Amino acid sequence: MRQVALDTETTGISHRLGDRVIEIGAVELVDGQVTGRQFHTYLQPGCAIHLGARRVHGITDEMLVGKPLFSDKAGDLLGFLADSEMVAHNAAFDVGFLDNELRIAGIPGGLSRYCRITCSLKLARACFPGASTTLDNLLKRFSIPHRRDLHGALLDAQLLAQVIPYLR
Repeated sequence: MRQVALDTETTGISHRLGDRVIEIGAVELVDGQVTGRQFHTYLQPGCAIHLGARRVHGITDEMLVGKPLFSDKAGDLLGFLADSEMVAHNAAFDVGFLDNELRIAGIPGGLSRYCRITCSLKLARACFPGASTTLDNLLKRFSIPHRRDLHGALLDAQLLAQVIPYLR
């Protein structure tokens, strides 16, 4: 079975209020094993990054100067996700943003047209009712060594890829 652990970083918390995707990280797993294939890109959002978001991921507006638009990378992303089970922690957030980016880029349908979508947060809550199911807490629960001071889409996708086999 082919799975892709995916994470995004954004300019803020609501695509409905105009926030955009600025980083996408995705890591391939086959039969629960990380293969080494990954997709990663920073994106030019066309709007400013909110201070609260910068505090989470550390990405500044200046860092995105000259980066591609989502529409320039959409085909590569969809090709990477094609025919996979895409797994994201709090998938509704990432999928909402990516579906919005696809719409803005004029690409019909949503992400679910290209891959199956699974929410690892929902899986974790079913496995551990009442426990904290943040990615950091799952990494601790499964004794997966990690260090991160800031969130990053590729780093978080790599960490999630290590958690996924435990959630089945």
